[in-house]
Amino acid sequence: MIETPYLLFLGDAPDALAAKVAQGIKDWRPDNCVGQFRMDGCKANLGLTDMTLAEAKAAGAKTLVIGVANRGGMISQAWKKVLVEALEEGFDIASGLHNLLRNEPDLKAVAEATGRTLHDVRIPTVQYPIANGEKRTGKRCLAVGTDCSVGKMYTALAMDKEMKERGLKSSFRATGQTGILITGEGVPLDAVIADFMAGSVEYLTPDNDADHWDMIEGQGSLFHASYSGVTMALVHGGQPDALVLCHEPTREHMRGLPSYKLPTLEALRDVALTLAHVVNAGCTVIGISVNTQHLSDDEANAYLAEVEERMGLPAVDPFRLGAGRLVDALVALG
Repeated sequence: MIETPYLLFLGDAPDALAAKVAQGIKDWRPDNCVGQFRMDGCKANLGLTDMTLAEAKAAGAKTLVIGVANRGGMISQAWKKVLVEALEEGFDIASGLHNLLRNEPDLKAVAEATGRTLHDVRIPTVQYPIANGEKRTGKRCLAVGTDCSVGKMYTALAMDKEMKERGLKSSFRATGQTGILITGEGVPLDAVIADFMAGSVEYLTPDNDADHWDMIEGQGSLFHASYSGVTMALVHGGQPDALVLCHEPTREHMRGLPSYKLPTLEALRDVALTLAHVVNAGCTVIGISVNTQHLSDDEANAYLAEVEERMGLPAVDPFRLGAGRLVDALVALG
């Protein structure tokens, strides 16, 4: 178990989106966050108290969580000095990066010498089966996006929260490092061997009560040249009964791909449904989740109204405005 509370390490994140892991933990588990640690040049700020390692330790923090998700998931040499000092200060370290803590000889040696624990969240702990495509009982909702980091996890978490507040049966199913750090369990999907990815999603969303909904955290995008594979595994392994389209309207290009524009919501709807119908002919799109964090209130309301009229579906920002209308649409499916 990863001990709480956390000191969130933002490193030298080049922008706010690069610190999405830390942001997600802060937004959904604020009681677990003592403060933030930022290196020189860091351009992300969670609004938490900036602390030294000693200050955070005195405030009760037990684990330094690497809250940065950089391209390739690498531990930079610039971070190493801080991570070593954190171990020597008495912190455990948790990371969801592809570059595993345990594979860094200097960190492993210091952890062993100090009796601290290195938690690599992005390591599958189960021998997952190959997907069989068989229909499972219960219901499933999957968030799919026009790009990476547009709000798929926030959408699933917000809908799960709303469902539980209504007394409905719901489970948030984490499929990435941030979701796992928030909930304490899940499948690190992008670290699963390709042949077993869809099977791991079947494993994550097993048979359940007929009126129970699994809210599946989306990953990547079917239109992203780098990360479409994890999205396909979620669509086919999840066998969703419902899809929520997720979009961030101020993006000039896809995350990490300057030469690629985001697809339209119509294109996402059509492609996602076509692929979902391979495993569940009854799958339908029930709503649109728009990440309006970079829009003013008036701009957000105008954009949501335009999208709703154009698409004929409820369009909301579930984090800013609540997920009630999306859950209404889900419940209406019966």
